Amino acid sequence: MPIAPVNGIRVNYEERGSGEPVLLVMGSGASGRAWHLHQVPALVAAGYRVITPDNRGIPPSEVSADPFTVHDMVADLVGLIEHLGIGACRLVGTSLGAYIVQELALARPDLVTQAVLIATRARDDVFRTALTRAEVELAESGTRLPVRYQAAIRAMRNLSRRTLEDDTTARDWLDLFELSPQDGLGYLSHLALNPMPDRRAAYRAISTSCLVIGFDEDLVLPWRLGREVADLIPGARFELVEGCGHYGYLENPMVVNRHIIDFFRSGKGSPMARAVVGGDEVG
Repeated sequence: MPIAPVNGIRVNYEERGSGEPVLLVMGSGASGRAWHLHQVPALVAAGYRVITPDNRGIPPSEVSADPFTVHDMVADLVGLIEHLGIGACRLVGTSLGAYIVQELALARPDLVTQAVLIATRARDDVFRTALTRAEVELAESGTRLPVRYQAAIRAMRNLSRRTLEDDTTARDWLDLFELSPQDGLGYLSHLALNPMPDRRAAYRAISTSCLVIGFDEDLVLPWRLGREVADLIPGARFELVEGCGHYGYLENPMVVNRHIIDFFRSGKGSPMARAVVGGDEVG
């Protein structure tokens, strides 16, 4: 796997396919490999060159005990784009990754032709702020929760009722979470980036064509916060995918991938908002 020396650190990335480049940016504590199960094959089949970096703090990208900011992570992306020599490109980000892409579109609109923002927000509300502060305090206390407990809480927070009520599927997710717990220095560094400051006024200046995707059962970042982002960015389009939690891009990848590819092929956003129920568009 190639390593790019950018912005004073070493960033790991992978590439698949050929054609116009698409950069996929993952969320907190997760590897770029999470995109490879569903999004990378769909985008490669659609004719794109897909690049999936591991964010700063996620091995084999550089892990450091020194604190960093979202703006450092934006600079990492700028450095990677320049290292690859791809110029302006399309970007997709989820959760923390969407936050990074939003800030990149604001700071360097010359590098972003289109942006897809999945499970995103422009601010943290009272409950999300309280939850983040509690998680930071728990991490700083040195308390280590049992792996099975972490897995169960992670499933409840990130998955839909439909997934959790299917015993076979729920067991598969719990096994996965037990094998890959969210802990370690990188995850704690990403956790420390929260709570997010209020960026609503700033995002009104984003000129990039954007698609925002929300999930109706997302407890981590409720879809109303994503809809708020779409309402702030001029001309942005919003899609609501029902029956999915925060990991909706993994729970219903066919619908999510279709929205991404259709948006890229359209070449522009639209202020129209629609809901999607079981793959059928409503409204």
